[in-house]
Amino acid sequence: MRKIGGKQFDRRAEAAGSEKPKPRPQPRHKSQDAAQAPARPQFEENPHHRSRPAAGRKSGDGPRAFRRPSLELAVLYGYHAVREALRAKKRTCLDLFATAAAAEKLADEIKASGVHLHIIEPELIFARLGQDSVHQGVLLEARPLPSLDISEIVTRSGLVLALDQITDPHNVGAILRTAAAFAVDAIIATDRHAPEFSGVLAKIASGGLEHVPIVEVVNLARALEQLGDAGYLRVGLDSDGAASLEQSPLRRPTVLVLGAEGKGLRRLTREKCDVLARLDMPGAIKSLNVSNACAVALTLAQAALAE
Repeated sequence: MRKIGGKQFDRRAEAAGSEKPKPRPQPRHKSQDAAQAPARPQFEENPHHRSRPAAGRKSGDGPRAFRRPSLELAVLYGYHAVREALRAKKRTCLDLFATAAAAEKLADEIKASGVHLHIIEPELIFARLGQDSVHQGVLLEARPLPSLDISEIVTRSGLVLALDQITDPHNVGAILRTAAAFAVDAIIATDRHAPEFSGVLAKIASGGLEHVPIVEVVNLARALEQLGDAGYLRVGLDSDGAASLEQSPLRRPTVLVLGAEGKGLRRLTREKCDVLARLDMPGAIKSLNVSNACAVALTLAQAALAE
């Protein structure tokens, strides 16, 4: 190769003829590539690797997205809680998310209820509820149970429970389960300083939430006045009560009033009770968890009313 007129000259190029070299391809603009590239799916087929779609939308062929929490949404999980909700048909059931095994166990209830079923992996339920949840492979999105008024309580067993600001959902769930076992006519709770009637409470209640009417009131003292006017005997459970519950004369209908652990009954609540009764404990421990005290009180009350 030698220089001619300040330019490099290649004899091999001269021998090949006067053909001009091919122009180098120009880089394409990104927008041109994007326009011609095949559209990528918004979500992967594998549900473990897809981003979460907006609430209320379908994610391709995958399961429906979970709804966002709201006052109009009740989330129930656990086999017994969901099964009883499907069986009782007292609430509007929206979508059921279940593993294949759990859906098979609930096949009859699912068919009878007509709920929309979505088969998913248990990891997705854990992602919605948390790793500590004992969901047993099933989660139900539903509407809250219809609210009731005190005047709508139907007297059957003649026993009603009133909860004075008991806030622990585990305790209230256990009380609900016991109330369902004793066929309690209703549970009265304040709309504030009370747990949400879904989630872990419903799981602990093990289906009892669907069988015991819940009456939420603004003012418990005023509600006790209404019950007194309706002929209820109002019995407050109090460790300092003048007599034991076994010695207290009971009649139908009766409302048993339970106070929160530690605080007990509030002053106004105590003043609205006709009787303050205690549970006598013969052992070294003189107090019980409120849910256990509820079970003992219902046992004694039912035995007294049966006489």
